[in-house]
Amino acid sequence: MFAAVAEEVGALFDADTTVIVRFEPGGEATLMGRAGCISLEPGARRKLDERAAQTPVRETGRSVRFDMDDPASPTVPASARAEGIRSAVDVPISVEGRIWGAIGVGSRGRRFPADTEHRLLEYTDLIAQAIANAEARSELAQTRARLVATADATRRRIERDLHDGAQQRLVSLGLQVRAAQSAFGAELDGIAAGLTEALDDLREIARGIHPAILAEGGLVPALKALARRSSVPVELNIRTSVRLPEPLEVSAYYVVAEGLTNVAKHARASVATVTVEVVDEQVRVSVRDDGTGGATFTGSGLVGLKQRVEMLGGRISLDSPPGAGTILQAELPLTVADDGIGTGSA
Repeated sequence: MFAAVAEEVGALFDADTTVIVRFEPGGEATLMGRAGCISLEPGARRKLDERAAQTPVRETGRSVRFDMDDPASPTVPASARAEGIRSAVDVPISVEGRIWGAIGVGSRGRRFPADTEHRLLEYTDLIAQAIANAEARSELAQTRARLVATADATRRRIERDLHDGAQQRLVSLGLQVRAAQSAFGAELDGIAAGLTEALDDLREIARGIHPAILAEGGLVPALKALARRSSVPVELNIRTSVRLPEPLEVSAYYVVAEGLTNVAKHARASVATVTVEVVDEQVRVSVRDDGTGGATFTGSGLVGLKQRVEMLGGRISLDSPPGAGTILQAELPLTVADDGIGTGSA
């Protein structure tokens, strides 16, 4: 966007150079977009000193104009003179009440018309609106990712509490019952069996809330465990060997878990294929089966899964023509950061 705006402004004002900078903490500025005869590349960051054209803009929040042929004009900054600039105009870009940066045009020959500042300010309103919209989208995406991470942390804490509390208590009671069986015989057999079943049920619930193997070993062993438990044979194609950010691993796991659950319940398939790979800065997860097809995004499982993926900035699709099997596929941006939410201890 910045490059396109710089080109457009440069052409409109017949400028030899156009720059858009973002002011950074510590008196620095980052070049966001440029056009014309300027040697710096976008992304370059430098200190703003008294010789920089944008310094008075940052300090005063007002436009500034430099003309070498006007004795009343401030001296053209050394950095601009080095580029052969004889006339320059820089105006502030304000975003939601704060000075975000500046846009400037420079000429090696003619002096800019008197209304250049005013006309250039009209462009800053458009730039500011675009920046505000982009920042709002970025903040929304970060908030969604933090909500997902917080929910995962809660699931993991519940799983740990169940393991350390209720499960251990049931195990202890089971051992006591088995020790008492020698004295009371078959009278306690039913109680012992009931405790064992209750413990198995609790372990299954805890595993569904947040599988411990995922936190301990990562996505690969967790998916292998899912495949072993599946009532339908599963072929695993895991084409990444590195640990992914935790929100991505958890989301990929739930995509596969939901997909295999639906295959077992509804597809009447003979085999399911799970693929996990990193393609074009995205983690791509798919569950494919050769069953009856006809699946749709209904039911709390798939709907919740769709919401999770979209909250992380990804997308999910379901291709399930009748009689031709089903492909559940999710694409998650690799840029989702593991910011520490959900990785700390309770």
